[in-house]
Amino acid sequence: MFKRFIYLEWKAFTRSASFATNIALKIVTGFIAIYFTLVFLALGIGAFYIIKKMNLDPLITVNKFMIYYVLTDLVIRFMLQKIPLMNIRPLLIFPIEKSTIVHFSLGKTILSFFNLVHGFVLIPFSVVLIVEGYDPVSVILWFIALFSLLYINNFVNIILSNKDNLFAIFLGIVAVLAGLQYYQLFNITDYTAPLFDAVFNTYWAFAVPVLVLIALYYLTFQYFKNDLYLDAGLTSKLDIAKTEELTWLNQFGTVGTFLKNDIKLIKRNKRSKTTVGLSVMFLFYGLLFFTNGIEAYNNPIMHIFAGIFVSGGFLITFGQFVPSWDSAYYQLMMTQNVPYKGYLSSKWWLMVIATIVTTTIASFYLYFGFQVYLTIVVGAIYNIGVNSHLVLLGGAYTKTPIDLSSGKGAFGDKKAFNIKTMLISIPQLALPVLLYWIGSTLANANVGLLLVASVGLLGFALKDKAFSLIEKIYKSEKYATIAAYKQKG
Repeated sequence: MFKRFIYLEWKAFTRSASFATNIALKIVTGFIAIYFTLVFLALGIGAFYIIKKMNLDPLITVNKFMIYYVLTDLVIRFMLQKIPLMNIRPLLIFPIEKSTIVHFSLGKTILSFFNLVHGFVLIPFSVVLIVEGYDPVSVILWFIALFSLLYINNFVNIILSNKDNLFAIFLGIVAVLAGLQYYQLFNITDYTAPLFDAVFNTYWAFAVPVLVLIALYYLTFQYFKNDLYLDAGLTSKLDIAKTEELTWLNQFGTVGTFLKNDIKLIKRNKRSKTTVGLSVMFLFYGLLFFTNGIEAYNNPIMHIFAGIFVSGGFLITFGQFVPSWDSAYYQLMMTQNVPYKGYLSSKWWLMVIATIVTTTIASFYLYFGFQVYLTIVVGAIYNIGVNSHLVLLGGAYTKTPIDLSSGKGAFGDKKAFNIKTMLISIPQLALPVLLYWIGSTLANANVGLLLVASVGLLGFALKDKAFSLIEKIYKSEKYATIAAYKQKG
C-alpha cells in the first residue's frame, strides 16, 4: 500500500499545473542543497578543531549549548516547516486502513529537510569524535539521543501545528534565556549541560529520549487516527464572527472598501498575523548591521541593504503575495467588475502606511547615530517609491493560493518561484546598493544616500504611470491567476 501511495504522490507532482515550475525549483534547490551540504559537512568536521583551538573540550562545549540548538530548531520548525500530509479525503471512501494512511503521512515528515539537515552536522562531528579517541559506543548512543530529540521536535510541531503564536512564544523563550545568560543573571546551561553529558557518559541514558520519541509518535498517530473522519478532524475550524464596520474608511471610496477588507483579513487570520509578526522581526534586523557585532556587516554598503529591510519588512512579507491574500474568493471578486486600479491602490496604501509606521518606530536606531537612522529613512523612501511598485508587479506573476488558516510558509512558496518574479526582485535590493556604491565612490556616503532617495522620489512621482502598466499586466494575467487559484496540490 505504501508503494501505491508513493505512486499517487508522484502522479500529483507530475500532473500539477505548476509542474514546470516544480522541475525548475527542484533543480535550483538541488544546487542549493549541495552547497549547504558542503557547508554543514565542513562545520561538522571543523567544529571539533575550532573548539579545540580555543582550549576547550569540544564535546563538553557542544553539550553545554545543545539546549539552544534544540530550542532554535523547534522555533524554526514552528515558523517554516509545513506538514506534508496527503490529500486524505478521497482515500476515506476506499477500503484502506486508517492506520496505513496515518503511518504513511507521518512517515513523510521523517524524511523532511528539517530533520535530515542535522545529519550533515552531527554525523561528521560524531565521526571526528571517534577518530580523536572518544569511546565509539558512547558517541553512537549520544548521536542517537540527539537525533531523537530533534525528531521529538518534529512531532511536537505536528501536534501543535494548529496552535497560534507558538513561534513568537518559543522565540521569546530562547531570546530571554540567551539574554539572561549573556548578562549573567541566569545560566540555563548549568542545568542542561549535565543531562547531555550524562547521555554520553552513561550507556543507558540515551534510551530516555528514544522512549520519549516512541511514545510521542504513538500519541501523534492516535491523535490523527481518531480524527480521521470526513465530518470530524478534517472539518474546518469555526470561530465566532465579529463585525467591524470601519466606517471611517468609507470617505476614501473604492480604495477604502478594499482597505477595510485587508485590515479585517490581517486581524482575523493566522497566516496574515504570522506575516505581521515577521515584519516586526525585520524591524530588529538592523541590529546585526548597526551594532558593529559582525565585522562583515560593518560597512555603509551593507547598511543601506539593512535600511531597505528594516523599513520594508511589511512591504516585503505582505506585498509579495498580492493578490494571493484574496485567493480564496478571487474568482468571486473577478465577477463583480472590480476596478483593478482601486484594488491595487488599496494594497499600495496599506504598504506605504506600514512603511511609514515602521520607519517611525525604528527611530530607536538614533541611538547608533543620526547617519544610521538617515540610512533607514532613505531605505523607506526607496521602498515607497520603487519597491512598492515592484512587489505589486511581481504579484501578477505569483500565482500562489494562500491558506489563511495556516501560519506556515510565511516566507514564500514553491509556486512563487519563477523567472519573472526573480528578475523583478533584483532591483528591490541590488539597485539601491548599486546606486549607493556609485554615489559613495564618486563623492561620499551622503551623495550615495541622495541618489537612492532621488530614485525613490522619482518612482513616487511616476506612480500613476507605473500603476497603469501594472494594471494592464494584472488584466492580462487575470484568467491564468484564477486557474492557478483553483489548482489543489
